[in-house]
Amino acid sequence: MNKIFFLVFLFFFACQGMPSKKPPIHLNPNMDNQEKFKPQESNPLFENNMSMRTPVEGTVPRGYLYDDNSFYYGKDKQGNFVSKVSDVADVDEMFILRGKERYNIYCSVCHGYTGDGDGLVAQNDEYPLIPTSLHSNTLDNKTDGYFFDVISNGVRNMPGYSHQIEIKDRWAIVSYLRALRLTRENR
Repeated sequence: MNKIFFLVFLFFFACQGMPSKKPPIHLNPNMDNQEKFKPQESNPLFENNMSMRTPVEGTVPRGYLYDDNSFYYGKDKQGNFVSKVSDVADVDEMFILRGKERYNIYCSVCHGYTGDGDGLVAQNDEYPLIPTSLHSNTLDNKTDGYFFDVISNGVRNMPGYSHQIEIKDRWAIVSYLRALRLTRENR
């Protein structure tokens, strides 16, 4: 009996993961070695022998179903800009503070911390165009959806930031811009 116990113990000891140059023994290889076709590899299952397939029409990747035009694009179904941030997001003090934080990271370099267009880029003589002051009279009649669109897609020399700033953070920046403009008007 002791010999059997010793052999079983030795067998289990030998199964422990020790460094080896030999591939491990897979008692159930189903999950480790699945049959699959890699991109650009031929596949005899299909008529054109291609393994890459076009997605089914109407397929939307997870996390990319932008069904609320107002929130994701800053425009209503008719294509008009949303008038206020509060139409698409809950605006509170924390939301505006988040907008200030994001503004200071992404926008203040050109527009300055006060929004006057006097950021570090404007102070550099190599930059031919001065960034727009966010307190300019030309922006008085612009809606919040317009500002969201400019942050997302850019305008003139300003690049779009849709790939860098999350959607909710762009709306937070717009709410901070409104607060920044209000503080200037109340002086």
